[in-house]
Amino acid sequence: MVAGFDLASVLADARRKEDLDDLGPGSFEEPLVVLLEAYDEAGLTEMGAQLIRGGIVHSVRMRLRAQEWFRRHPEIADEQVVDPVVVVGMMRSGTTLLQRLLAADPRFRCARGWEVIEVAPRLDHRWDVEDPRIARAVAREEASRQWVPELYAIHPMHALEAEEEIVFLADAFLSHVPEAGAHVPAYRSWIDTQDFAPAYDHLHRMLQLLQWQQCRRGIEADRWVLKTPAHLGYLDDLRTRFPGLHVVHLHRDPVETIASGASLNATLHAMHADTVDLHRIGAEWIERMGWAADRALATRRAWGDEPGLVTDLDFAAAVADPVGEVARVYDALGLDLTAGAEASMRDWLRRRPREAGRPAYTPETYGLSVEQIRERFADA
Repeated sequence: MVAGFDLASVLADARRKEDLDDLGPGSFEEPLVVLLEAYDEAGLTEMGAQLIRGGIVHSVRMRLRAQEWFRRHPEIADEQVVDPVVVVGMMRSGTTLLQRLLAADPRFRCARGWEVIEVAPRLDHRWDVEDPRIARAVAREEASRQWVPELYAIHPMHALEAEEEIVFLADAFLSHVPEAGAHVPAYRSWIDTQDFAPAYDHLHRMLQLLQWQQCRRGIEADRWVLKTPAHLGYLDDLRTRFPGLHVVHLHRDPVETIASGASLNATLHAMHADTVDLHRIGAEWIERMGWAADRALATRRAWGDEPGLVTDLDFAAAVADPVGEVARVYDALGLDLTAGAEASMRDWLRRRPREAGRPAYTPETYGLSVEQIRERFADA
């Protein structure tokens, strides 16, 4: 295997860097082996292989470090992750806007970008000083802005803002993250047949760890607000792990979102390989988004119109009147949108991070047509 894409070397490197051995509960080795084998056949550049392998080693290091915190503080496992509000929808459908508006209310917990990148602090961590993970994440954000501006323009990750938790699914090696950044058809096909419960168990465990840390920092919020478009294809798994959840489902014309997602994937592929087939990326992306939309539709039909379970929001309405649309979520939750919470939301809207201009793209760039997209998502 190239660049050490084998299980033994990856685990050995992670254990050496952390000086820890216990990888904690849950089986992750089988999906990791399938993924490593797929990366070995992905046509990566030397630099691309180093970047991807480094990310995998980091995931294992976080697992090792998290397990040691659980060992030292078994009370972490007693943390109750109660009734999260989960924002879902296809990428570029307004999910980030809604999550960050809700996160502006101090009654909600969220995972900031710096917490997602490094979920477990180093073992010599001190609670009486500013968390050094913040500075590391801010530096990483600035490096991303400088060195990969095309990626930052499409998908900025802000160290100090609420961030999606897809990283925790990726750390379980059951996620759609790998196919977004490399040509891994074997892994892409394999995960479609797998039980994702272990990934959602790992997500729950990492939220327990974050909640315990936040309590130590004096954050005493009631409910989590989560957001990951990838949840769209796994609503049943999500509800099984978090039975009291409330889903906020964003909807936007797929013609306006599919090319954007393909553009992001193409940018990621180009970071890791010299050859990028834009038409293949387009075909894979419309297939994946169609697959996710079909599964979401089937699950929601099975759920029926259960009160208090789902709030549907339209992208255009959320952009035109974001606080008004958030108020609909509060009504569904039976919460008052307090004057303080609304003021915090409007303050965030005034100072929200301004996204850089995105590159121009059309469906045709990725071998797709408007008619093809409309036909595929006619029932979504």
